[in-house]
Amino acid sequence: MAGGGDFACAGTVRGLEWAGFQGEPRTANRVNALLIYPEWPDTYWSFKHALPFEGKRSAYPPLGLLTIAPLLPPHWKKRLVDTNIRRLTEADLEWADVALLSAMLVHKEDLLGILGRCRARGLRTVVGGPVTSSVEELPKHADHVVIGEAEELIAELAADLERGTAKPLYRARELPGLVKTPLPDLSLINTKYYSAMAIQYSRGCPFNCEFCDIIEIYGRKPRTKSPAQVVAELEQLYARKWRGSVFIVDDNFIGNKKKVKELLPVLVEWNVRQRRPFTFFTEASVNLADDLELLQMMKDAGFTRVFLGIETPVEASLKEAQKLQNTRRSLLDSVRRIQSYGMEVMAGFIVGFDNDPEDIFDKQVEFIQESAIPLAMVGLLLALPGTQLYRRLLKEGRIVDDGHGNNMDLRLNFVPKMNPQRLVDGYRSILQQIYHPDAYYERVRRFLAHYRPAHHRRRSLSDYLALGRSILKQGVLGEGRASYWKFLAEAATRYRHAFDTAVTLAIMGYHFQTLTRSVCEDD
Repeated sequence: MAGGGDFACAGTVRGLEWAGFQGEPRTANRVNALLIYPEWPDTYWSFKHALPFEGKRSAYPPLGLLTIAPLLPPHWKKRLVDTNIRRLTEADLEWADVALLSAMLVHKEDLLGILGRCRARGLRTVVGGPVTSSVEELPKHADHVVIGEAEELIAELAADLERGTAKPLYRARELPGLVKTPLPDLSLINTKYYSAMAIQYSRGCPFNCEFCDIIEIYGRKPRTKSPAQVVAELEQLYARKWRGSVFIVDDNFIGNKKKVKELLPVLVEWNVRQRRPFTFFTEASVNLADDLELLQMMKDAGFTRVFLGIETPVEASLKEAQKLQNTRRSLLDSVRRIQSYGMEVMAGFIVGFDNDPEDIFDKQVEFIQESAIPLAMVGLLLALPGTQLYRRLLKEGRIVDDGHGNNMDLRLNFVPKMNPQRLVDGYRSILQQIYHPDAYYERVRRFLAHYRPAHHRRRSLSDYLALGRSILKQGVLGEGRASYWKFLAEAATRYRHAFDTAVTLAIMGYHFQTLTRSVCEDD
């Protein structure tokens, strides 16, 4: 998932022989640092097919690189290239003395391509981010690899690079506290190209899910920023004229409930005082539904959406995955309770567990439709390197390869208990059913019927342009035109209280439907 997992750092430089400088000595004030973020592949999380409706190029900025940038030596000049926003040009590479790359496993293909371009030019590379914990062959492609959270490594790394003594591998010795994490350097990006801004409050998760790499990389004891740090980040966004959605990228925002309850009243006070310029969305564990006080505080603070890792309605599979926080409860009731506090629930679902029954595909579809979760991220189980699941399956001789970090990839990286072809075909059948226009819009209707948004914002020109593009692309040119027009008419009449949300979900549906067609046509 997008979140804290993306936000460890990475860097690069040419050693102090500074290859490519034609022997000219480099002075301290002439080091050019190029920060590079790879392109997202086409997944549910990229939202690539929905962004053009908004006139945006990427969902969120590369927060990890923005956070690392202020820790670089002050005499280094910095340029950031988010390849989701614009191409990485030869002029960028020619300008650079130092290149910093950060990536997740899902970026592997594009990352290796960028590293190849850098190496061809003699540009020394340092790579960090979660990808370094997942891809063992990275040292073959990068000159320096940073494993772990890099806040406390940057000074040493930069000094070594300037001296020409940088080591092939840097590994964080401990999990750092976040109280010294700097404000992200927003001067490196143009916010207008992004659908939402991103901030991070915590790292780590207290649970022990077998398939999850977050607990392996960031630990099971959540570390948090202070409320004052969060307010400072909001103030910075506000000063840069950002208005709208802010994604709190934590993999489990409520991992430390005590600390979260100290933050939320501060968040409420700030947002109200500034006349509510921001709404928030985040990721959380299902036990959010158990804490009514916390739900009310999030509602008051302006949270409008939360992503839950539901995974499966089959309790035996949840126990197999050690996702015990989802057991001994009605998952349907938990989802409905969160929805009743004015928050849309997005959710992740997985098929491919050893304990999945033969009718798991029907069970998943039934749960998704019944729970009225419009945006259901359904994926095949992926054994990520470094996880408990990977280690278990490796011991059992069932690992095929390290995978690509995309759980929509039909190339299974392990041998499942279920017949592999049946698993892939069943997975496709889920997508085809839940993202058929009739089924999707029915699910959205069921959600909107009980949804009462707590906060409304003034519509902007971009909102009207998005509606116009939606009408053209979905109502005139789209394959599900009849379903679309029926839904839009109901949104304007029966669901007027949430018309903007209805339009947004129609547009998001276009992304999911387009991607579903691509997956189902794949060999």
